[in-house]
Order: sequence, then C-alpha cells, then structure tokens
Amino acid sequence: MQTQVSTPSLIQRSIPQQNYVPVVEDLVACLKSGLKESLHSVYVYGSVANGTAIPNVSNLDVVLVTHAPFSVSQKSLFNSINWRFQKDFPFVKGLAIRTALVSEVASLSALFTWGFLLKQCCTNVYGEDLSECFGDYVPSWEIAKQWNMDIEQSAAMLRKEVALAEDAQSQVEAQRKLAKKLLRAAYGLVLHKTKRWLDDPMESGRAFLEFYSTGADGRATWDIAGQPSHTKTFCCRPCGRLCPLACQRVSKDRV
Repeated sequence: MQTQVSTPSLIQRSIPQQNYVPVVEDLVACLKSGLKESLHSVYVYGSVANGTAIPNVSNLDVVLVTHAPFSVSQKSLFNSINWRFQKDFPFVKGLAIRTALVSEVASLSALFTWGFLLKQCCTNVYGEDLSECFGDYVPSWEIAKQWNMDIEQSAAMLRKEVALAEDAQSQVEAQRKLAKKLLRAAYGLVLHKTKRWLDDPMESGRAFLEFYSTGADGRATWDIAGQPSHTKTFCCRPCGRLCPLACQRVSKDRV
C-alpha cells in the first residue's frame, strides 16, 4: 500500500518561516469566514513574506482585496482578528491590513501603486493573484515619487508620536517606524540609479550612502550603523534635538 504524501498548501509554500505559517493560515480562515464571497484575495508583504521576521518585533503586513466595500460589521472583523492574534500569536507585534477593491487594483491608474506593491513586494497566500495582471517593473524615478508622496505628512506625524510617547518602549517603537520611513524614502532618491528593489531599511540606507555620503560642506552627515557621525544624524524630535537612537535601534533589530 502506497503512502500518500500531502502537498504543501499555498501558504506553506509561500511563507519562508514556518512559525508564521499558522499565523497566516488563521488570518485567512478568519477573513474567509467574515467576508465570505466578498473576499477576492490576500497577500503578505514585508518581513514575514521575506523570511526576515523577528518574533516580538515584526508586524504582519497584509493586503486584502475584496469585491465590495466593507460594511460596518465587516470593519469590526479587524478588531476581532487583532484580539485573536494578541491571544493566540503574541509573538506577532501587530497586524497591519491595507484594503483595496478589485476594481481599484485592476486599473491603469494603479500601475505605480497597487500594481507595484503586489508585483514587487507581495506574496499571494489566497485567491486569484492579481499581480499576474502586471508586467515586470523597472526601478524608476516615477515609482520612487509615487511611494514617497506622503513623506512630509508621515514624518511630521511620527515625530509627534515620538514626542508624545508615554514610556521608553513606546518612544523606541515610534523612533523605529520613523527611521524605517526615512531610510526607505532616502533610498527612493537613488532607486533609479541602483536599479535594485530593496525593502530592508539598513540595506536601503547603505545604498543611499553610496551616492550621498557627504553633505554640502564635504563632511560625513549620516552614520547608518548608528555610530556618532562627524556632524549629526537625522532629527526625529519636534524640539530639534538630535536623536541617533532610531538609527541604532533599526541597526540592532534589523526590522
């Protein structure tokens, strides 16, 4: 009698770190139950998709595509899933879900936004893979601009979050988010020169320094490893005081 060998599921094949497979499986099951026929497809991106997630540090980043807009009851589904994750998967730092309609994704106007995100950054874990609707992307200035349009608003919001943090842990988390945002935005300035797709904040920062390692006066302005530079690191406090801690934390945790 032949022994049947089970075929790995799409999630098992797509998620490199096996301890995160049950997490994604549970998420998809909850979404299928809560959204039913409105659910079109689910994608994972970031550290979990890349196989670099750090327990108790990394978030689970998800793109959720539906056929119809969310109802009030369906919006409460995310709160239920977050509560469930805190209880069953405490090593997942948080759950970040971006939502879109099928009609929004499969449109010409989404070429440099949803199209780029799904094709270059996401891993399909359920449903029809809409990334197949888009061809291969060439790193360009247009894509970099699209993905950094919000940098002014995001930086201001995150600096305020740093300033208003009530404890050291909250402040470090806000600093880490700001550091990641700035490092990736900086890489956007040289994306068209490097012709490489990078997601890791530290790799992005080093690539940026290959082209902009000195300031206008010729002195080093940024030490990406978190060590004191010859002039100063970037500022992440509204008061204007220098704060190298964010760079140090990103370097240490490599999130």
